[in-house]
Amino acid sequence: MEKILELLQNLITFDGSNKETANKTIDFCKDWLESKGLKPKILINNGYKMLICGIGNGDRKLILNGHVDVVSGKPDQFQPKIKNEKIYGRGSADMKAGVVAFMVAISELKGEDLADTSVELQLVTDEEIGGYNCANFLTEQGYLGDFVICAEPTQIGIGFQAKGILQFDVHIDGKSAHGSRPWEGDNAIAKALDMYKKVLDLPFSKESTDIYEGPSINLAKIHGGEVYNKVPDECTISFDIRYLPSQSKEKILEEIKQITDGEITINLAGPSVRNEVSNPYIQQLIEVTKNVTKDNKVHIFGQHGFADTRYFSRFDIPAVEFGPEGDEWHGDGEYAVIESLNTYKDIIVEFSRNF
Repeated sequence: MEKILELLQNLITFDGSNKETANKTIDFCKDWLESKGLKPKILINNGYKMLICGIGNGDRKLILNGHVDVVSGKPDQFQPKIKNEKIYGRGSADMKAGVVAFMVAISELKGEDLADTSVELQLVTDEEIGGYNCANFLTEQGYLGDFVICAEPTQIGIGFQAKGILQFDVHIDGKSAHGSRPWEGDNAIAKALDMYKKVLDLPFSKESTDIYEGPSINLAKIHGGEVYNKVPDECTISFDIRYLPSQSKEKILEEIKQITDGEITINLAGPSVRNEVSNPYIQQLIEVTKNVTKDNKVHIFGQHGFADTRYFSRFDIPAVEFGPEGDEWHGDGEYAVIESLNTYKDIIVEFSRNF
């Protein structure tokens, strides 16, 4: 436990909310892995560093995917604190706890006969800003496998599905008029709000699955109007839609185009993660988790947000979010549960040995 906790304390001190320090974190991880006799390598894309470290020579590949970048935090959050069996600090849960467990796990597995299995650790530096420079790059360059574990904080539950993401702006035109005679104009803001109400009644908005009650539809931004005494003739309304694995962004956009003549500009789109619980690797992970935790129940759920799993999912590679216990990630009180670090590491070791 001391080894894994000390490593996490060291990683928390790196303010990886900027590219330069996230890259330095990768350098630190490389040095640590080399000190354990491993042979990591660093790739760079658009100035962002990635670390790759493999063990075993089997044809079946397990990928352990983690990110060392973090969202911004207060200075004291990069000074780790231990209290009540928890370690506090920015990135403690999201997701340096999982990263250190991965690192210690492959250091323990080094030199073992993994039979037909190879394990590849992938550490990246831009997950919090979209993953386009790292996970997107790695998967396009062929760094793929048979199964992917992404160590997001899941309380040692398995996030086996995830919603897709569709963020877009709609520019709506109206007609200006004097504010005292609004009936002579066509209020663009009012049109935008009316459009939002119609979106909530579209067929895709009413769909559900066994995992999800429905898609997430967030009215994220609205910009329009100049002065009090003028009917606004322009408005831009912005949506953040997290759609179901059973849905497609193309069908959603088709429905939206039927209710507006506004100009639609897509800001961000990413696929959903569409695994089934019956997948043999997921079933094996469930059994290993039960065995290590001595608990017959493993929480299986669908994520509303998204992670780097989506980059593997687009290649039809099963990828899950599965990580240690923690809470308040992205918040001031972010922490990881210390006891779960070793438990999680042991799960990864046993799963790798039996993969």
